[in-house]
Amino acid sequence: MNTTLVIIALILGLVGLIGVIVPVLPGTILSFIGLVCVFFTTGSTITLTQLIVWGAISVVAIILDYVLPGYFSKLFGGTKAGITGATIGTFVGLCFGIPGIIFGPFIGAIIGEVVGSKTPLEKAFKVGCGSLLSFLAGTGIKLVAGVYMFYHIVKVFIAVVL
Repeated sequence: MNTTLVIIALILGLVGLIGVIVPVLPGTILSFIGLVCVFFTTGSTITLTQLIVWGAISVVAIILDYVLPGYFSKLFGGTKAGITGATIGTFVGLCFGIPGIIFGPFIGAIIGEVVGSKTPLEKAFKVGCGSLLSFLAGTGIKLVAGVYMFYHIVKVFIAVVL
């Protein structure tokens, strides 16, 4: 049973790390579920307190992932058209791999501002930068959490399977 749990955890951890970048995958959740799987193995060094703390960090990362784009958009002077453009840009960007995922919201916010709100290009660019900054901040938080959880999963994988 230990080996099965650790292999499931490793797969969840890997997909979770991919999900840190790819918006359609719930990366932090998958990584945390992998950590929970590892917690229940005999080779685990993770305490219940650590599990609770990383569960809370995962929830905060998920919430920030939804809150940061709107916050940064407003902070940089964005309108609903810019937010909508950034959202559309996120999904269109998925078709263009990693560069599209990173720059899709940025370009979408600019287009949304210029077309939807008749915002001057200079101001729209500023809103696009806010969108990009929110993506980088959110991804950074999720990346730190995902890498830490994956580290513990791999550590237990080595102890149990190898």
